[in-house]
Amino acid sequence: MPGLITRWAADLVSLNPDADPDDVAAVGAELLARWTESHRRYHSTRHLVEMFWALEDLTDAGELTEDEARLARVAAWLHDAQYDPAASPGANEAASARLATTVLPRAGLAATDTAVVVELVEMTAAHEVPHGSSLQRAFHDADLWILAAPRERFDGYCGQVREEYAAVPDEVYRLGRTAILRGLVGPDGIYLSAYGTEHWEDPARENVARELARLAQLD
Repeated sequence: MPGLITRWAADLVSLNPDADPDDVAAVGAELLARWTESHRRYHSTRHLVEMFWALEDLTDAGELTEDEARLARVAAWLHDAQYDPAASPGANEAASARLATTVLPRAGLAATDTAVVVELVEMTAAHEVPHGSSLQRAFHDADLWILAAPRERFDGYCGQVREEYAAVPDEVYRLGRTAILRGLVGPDGIYLSAYGTEHWEDPARENVARELARLAQLD
């Protein structure tokens, strides 16, 4: 997928013009290999691209600066770089954060920028935003854009998640997935940016309500 690698390289070189192109390309290829692992169904390059689209909308709306958008895209590459459906809660995010501390310096990313990426990756474990910066709010919203996707895409996403957790019995999956979705749709809303709240909140709530109804039927 040369387009993804081209974007990766452009972002890294924009953040550090002195980065070695060969090192940047090597790290990008390593990450792409992770994103194309055969066991992935939802957490694949499609999710990565959809995050990029969402981040573009947020940038166009003024929620992010161009440099913040570049860091957010780098964080998107890392946030599900480690993905094992059988891992304990939070383990994938922790492993992905550790991976970021290893590979991003190899790609020439500055220590301060690497720390920002690591914090964004760790934040996805519980979808909690510790400081509420514009970058954190936008990254949170882009990661959860899928909840507001058009009906057909959202329903496809639900099926993909179930495929990733095919080894989990129906009742266990129903209870766990219901708890996750209800936790995301709280009284304060799903999205944290002004753009996300205005454009994505209502369709996301409709989608999640439909999925919760489907899950209830498995009882």
